[in-house]
Amino acid sequence: MDALHRRRSGDQAGRTGGTLGSGQLAAMLPDLAGVRPAFRHLAREISALILDGRIALHVRLPAERELAAVLNTSRATVTAGYDLLRTSGYAYSRQGAGTWTALPEGRTPHGVARVLAPPDIAIDLARAAPVLPERTLSDALVHIAPQLAHHAETPGYHPYGLPELRAAVADRFTRRGLATRPEQILVTSGAQHALTLIVGLLCGSGDRVMVENPSYPNALEALRRARLRTVSVPVADTGWDIGIMESTLRQVVPQLAYLIPDFHNPTGALMPEEERARVLRAVERSGIWLVVDETLTDIALDLPVPPPFASHAGPGGGGQVLTIGSMSKTHWGGLRIGWLRAPARLVTELAGQRVANDMGGSVVDQLLALHLLAREDELLPPRLEQLRTRRAALGEALTAHLPGWSWRMPPGGLSLWVDLGEPLASPLAERAEECGVRIEGGGRFATHPGVFEQRLRIPYTLPPDTLREAVQRMATALAGGLPLPSTARQSHWIA
Repeated sequence: MDALHRRRSGDQAGRTGGTLGSGQLAAMLPDLAGVRPAFRHLAREISALILDGRIALHVRLPAERELAAVLNTSRATVTAGYDLLRTSGYAYSRQGAGTWTALPEGRTPHGVARVLAPPDIAIDLARAAPVLPERTLSDALVHIAPQLAHHAETPGYHPYGLPELRAAVADRFTRRGLATRPEQILVTSGAQHALTLIVGLLCGSGDRVMVENPSYPNALEALRRARLRTVSVPVADTGWDIGIMESTLRQVVPQLAYLIPDFHNPTGALMPEEERARVLRAVERSGIWLVVDETLTDIALDLPVPPPFASHAGPGGGGQVLTIGSMSKTHWGGLRIGWLRAPARLVTELAGQRVANDMGGSVVDQLLALHLLAREDELLPPRLEQLRTRRAALGEALTAHLPGWSWRMPPGGLSLWVDLGEPLASPLAERAEECGVRIEGGGRFATHPGVFEQRLRIPYTLPPDTLREAVQRMATALAGGLPLPSTARQSHWIA
């Protein structure tokens, strides 16, 4: 039975439940022992998990007696904690149906807040996102105007994507060493949209998904919101432990795996060719789907652009590899154009999945993408040279002002994965924001709470002078002294 049919056989059972198990919730909570008052601490931790998206909205919380037993606390503590969640707007009750999660009016989920920079923040280092060069967008709009006029005479619905854009993306794969037909391409509203479609079709609630730790936060959040169980494999500055990955695939046999092998976000690591072949063999043996995120593949600063991951499969292989990409990192995040490459039959089913949510992407955006892809050989080299200059400026500023920090210079990508030497990332991020710098601590990229507190992801997408100023402000924030996180609290989190 292939992976698609294996998923369908258990789909209905997986999607009917809306309850968070007591063991699942307990695994996300710190120890309540010695904390007073325990019910306030419990409510605060659960509300933080709801805001962070680790607990979905409108999910039934565990019964009070069950959660109390798992947490080794009194039922009265859980009852009082649930009461506080209800009064603060993070939960509501249905008569005879239990307590369900909610979001208070006026509160913004962290996933949304991370995208929206506060207006008073002068330097935003929380997003590794480039901007379009001056006049590029306006020139492109002028160029596509005649084509847009032609399309205006049609209904404008293209659930698979514009045929000419599908052909252009397929040609890019072919030129990079992976023969691809337009029928194997689905144009999406970004790589995140592609991942959501894949998960929605191939996975059911409770399925296991193998992910890297650390990994891209928005992808991890998409998996959590689909109520999937992540099984993590470590990624260090030096790369992947393929042996652990192979044993995980063999022993766990997840429904799907999600990897970022090219200039990994956030570590910047690049998976060697021989390791890619080993991963593909392990994937073929386990019979799972492998989603390869190539969003950063074209940001190759010190070497040629890597060939597609699926090209390392043998003849007839690679059918289990689903490749997703986007123009957000190479061009502009405001251009919501991405794609996925998959077997043609699966593309057809994914298009059906897509129509259930939207009838197709913007024709204007797709025409712009087609024009920009045609000019890629002209537009991308200056962008890469600019990033090299900014990467060097950031490294020099860190060496000058924060010599105790360490990092490896990545061969591509958009950011440094910096080791602070101490678990200071969260308090430093808070203090830095007071100094006018918004930055993400390493915990945002973790599959479980409480890890990578000694890490910061620092993008080098801003101008050199801005990066130097940001580093100086972070050094000032650090010089003011920061409280170390509680060791007792950290030790309880699952690493």
